[in-house]
Amino acid sequence: MSKVKLSMAEQAEAFQLSPEYVRISMAAAIELGLKPGQLMRGCGCGCINLLQNYPEGCYANCSYCGLARERPGVAEENSFIRVDWPLFKTELVAEKIAEKEARSEVGRVCISQVQDPRNNEDLLEMTRIIHKAAPSVPISALINATTMTEEVLLQLKIEGVDIIGVGLDGAAEEVFYETRGKGAKGPHNWEGHWKIINRARELYGPMNVNCHTVVGLGETDRELVDLFAELHEKKIACYLFSFNPEEGTVMQHEERQPIDRHRHIQLVKYLIEHMDVDKSAIEFNENGLISRINVDQKILETAVGRGVAFMTDGCPDRHGVMSCNRPYGSYRPGEEFRDYPFPPNENDLRVIDSQMRLNEVAPKNNVGQIS
Repeated sequence: MSKVKLSMAEQAEAFQLSPEYVRISMAAAIELGLKPGQLMRGCGCGCINLLQNYPEGCYANCSYCGLARERPGVAEENSFIRVDWPLFKTELVAEKIAEKEARSEVGRVCISQVQDPRNNEDLLEMTRIIHKAAPSVPISALINATTMTEEVLLQLKIEGVDIIGVGLDGAAEEVFYETRGKGAKGPHNWEGHWKIINRARELYGPMNVNCHTVVGLGETDRELVDLFAELHEKKIACYLFSFNPEEGTVMQHEERQPIDRHRHIQLVKYLIEHMDVDKSAIEFNENGLISRINVDQKILETAVGRGVAFMTDGCPDRHGVMSCNRPYGSYRPGEEFRDYPFPPNENDLRVIDSQMRLNEVAPKNNVGQIS
C-alpha cells in the first residue's frame, strides 16, 4: 500500500493529540456553539460526546467502524458512526461546557476511548480537565475494554466518572469474533470484554454500566433477546445502535436490516426491560427472527403508545432523565429515523406503526398470551 500524503494542515491536525485535543460530535459542537447549525425540531444535544484523537486513528480493526485501522485514507478524514467529529482544544471544549452549565444544565459529558497505548492515562487527564472547568457535570467513560484495567476503572471513579460504557457491539460471540476479533484481524476478545463489563458492574453498581449493541452485524433476533434478558437480570443497561454501512469499511456493501425488524427488536427490548415480560414470551422462526410476541394486547398498545421504545436510549442526566440522544447517530438528514432523539409525536407514532407491521408478529386474536 502506498503511503498517504498529508498536506501541511493535515499534518498539523494529525499531531494535535489527546489529552490536549479532543474530537466532539457535530451535534455536540452545535450545542456548545463551536459550530454553526441547528438540530432537527430543536431537540438539542443532551450529551456532549467527546472522542480521543491520535494520528493513527484506532489500532482496532472493526469491520463496520469508520475508525478501523485498515480503512483506506487518512485517519483524520474518517467519520465515526457516520458523523463528523471536529477537533478542538480540550480546555476550550471544557470552557464551553462550563459556560453552558452556567446558563442551563449540561445533561452529561461522555468521553470515548479508541484503541491506543496512551488511551487510559489520557482518559483520566481529559476527565480532570472537564471536571476542573465544570465540577458538577456528570461524566461517562465509553471505555476500550481491551486496554482497560481494574486499576484504571477505580481511578476513573475517584476522578468523578459515574457511568461506564462498553462497546460490546456484537450481540453474540461468533458475530463479535467475525466483526471485532481475530476474524476481522482485530485485537478484541469476547471473554475479555465480559470480564471488564462484569468487573465494572461490581465497582459502579446497578445500572451504572452499559453495553452498546449494534443491530444488523449478522446476529439473530434470538441472540439479541438473550442478551437483553441477561443484561436486564444483571442490572446492566443496553443501548441499541443501528448498523449503517460506512464507505471504505469492510462492511461498506452490506445492507441495512429492514426497518420492521429494527422496530420489533426495539419493542421487545422495551417489554423485557420496562414491562417485566419474560423472554419466553418471544417466539422465533427457523432463521432466529422474531415470529411471535405472546403478550397481552393492552400491554403491547401501552408500550407502543408511549413511544419510548423507539427513542434513542443512552446515559441519563443527574436527574435520571435520558440525556444521550445522539442526533444523527443512526441516520443522516433525510433518512428514516431508526431511533428518535425526542419523544415521537402522533405523526411519528403512525409512521412507526406502519413500519412495524405489528399484526404480523402479535395478531389481536392471539391465544396463550402472557399478561
